[in-house]
Amino acid sequence: MLSQWPDVWDDEMMPAITGSNNLDVYETEDEVVVKANVAGVPAEDIDVTYEKGVLWIKADKTEEETKDKKHYSKSSWSYSYKVAVPGMVDHAKDPQVEVDEGVITLTFKKSEASKPRKLTVSRKEK
Repeated sequence: MLSQWPDVWDDEMMPAITGSNNLDVYETEDEVVVKANVAGVPAEDIDVTYEKGVLWIKADKTEEETKDKKHYSKSSWSYSYKVAVPGMVDHAKDPQVEVDEGVITLTFKKSEASKPRKLTVSRKEK
């Protein structure tokens, strides 16, 4: 099954992997959920791309200088996550995307074919 995942590890644009505390990927029976830390960045400054099974979240913000303030340091936030989304998601439906308190949550619906189903066991006739 892993051979079906896109080969994102050879991508030159792939950022260095530094700890995974800021990214959470998990599956439920009906969904695949990705949560990522984007603290300090407003929703309009977050770029989300999903292509060929790969999700890329980029978020940047720099505090702008005003004429009324003298800045001794400038604050900026930058996040970049690239992850292969596991499982068979329904590509006909766009994922739900929400930002709440500095965390972006993407919820992908699983395709019906990938959901678990109960199988019937029959007795072999002699």
